[in-house]
Amino acid sequence: MKRFLPILFVTLCFVGCAQHSAEQGSVPAGNKYATGFQITETDTGVVVEVFQPYQRVCVREPMRRLGTMSTIQVGFLYALDAMDCLVAMCNPELVYTPVRGDEIDLGDSMKPSAERALQAGLDALLAVNYGQYDNLEAARIEKLGVFTIFINEWQEHSPLARAEWIRVLGALTGKLHEADSIFNEVEERYLSNVQNGKIPETKEGVRIMSGNNFRGTWYVPSGKNYLAYLFKDAGFEYPFYENDRETSLPLTIEETLRYFHDADVWVGAGGNSMAELAEMDEKHTWFKAYQDGRVYNWRKQCLPSGANNFWERGVVHPEEMLEDLIHIMQNAPDSLLHFANRLY
Repeated sequence: MKRFLPILFVTLCFVGCAQHSAEQGSVPAGNKYATGFQITETDTGVVVEVFQPYQRVCVREPMRRLGTMSTIQVGFLYALDAMDCLVAMCNPELVYTPVRGDEIDLGDSMKPSAERALQAGLDALLAVNYGQYDNLEAARIEKLGVFTIFINEWQEHSPLARAEWIRVLGALTGKLHEADSIFNEVEERYLSNVQNGKIPETKEGVRIMSGNNFRGTWYVPSGKNYLAYLFKDAGFEYPFYENDRETSLPLTIEETLRYFHDADVWVGAGGNSMAELAEMDEKHTWFKAYQDGRVYNWRKQCLPSGANNFWERGVVHPEEMLEDLIHIMQNAPDSLLHFANRLY
């Protein structure tokens, strides 16, 4: 019975909470970058507040049986050396991180099986809030007695803010101080890399493009997208740093050519080879980056099933993603790259 004590306390706190008072978009006390949560240590445990939707979780004892809806959550648990807590997951075929193999398959992440989550005896299901539909799914699962908490790192704009959500997983698993230590090391190395990516004033800037042509529309990162933060911190020139749109920017092929025809580097391409990229759309070959052979995707660490470590370790360790971009900008050897793969 002892295992269920923290969950009873969590559920009572969740039901009885009021709206949070943190200002929308502000960084709460205790955080350095993330705006979507707040953690308070007390004499009796740790209080975790998640803001969208608002939840207040009081953790008296570490949670030992967790289910995940996102592979990113697996990446956080792995970094914390807390994989023994992972007993159920959605889409296990998409998980790159090594797991035991006896975890319960919760089905598709867009509609996880409430019955299997109940069967797993979870202390909590780590959910994802992509919209109203997900909130309804969480409510349906909770009606069966499975507590859910939303891990919304994807709503953060900067890479360091996303990585800071490791503190929430640390608080839930009794490893908050370890999480703080991991994040502090990530931050220190990231900021050091920002200095390495600065281009001397005497050297011409390197221009970057991203995305692919999809049915006549080219989607590129806005200035609030975490990739744009990485581009800027790596020292690239990019035309949309000042655009504050929340979602990606849809461009026509004519607009894309106007902005990126002469871009030096193309990252995030959809193909696995230059030939495949040309076969996908002949327009891909119209860009200088393609013609110069400076095209990369984010698939260096992938499995045949489609699992990609870019979405696990990459989120936890944005300093390594930044290092990739700096090496690409400097045209350094491909062997130095963590997640990026050069197309040939």
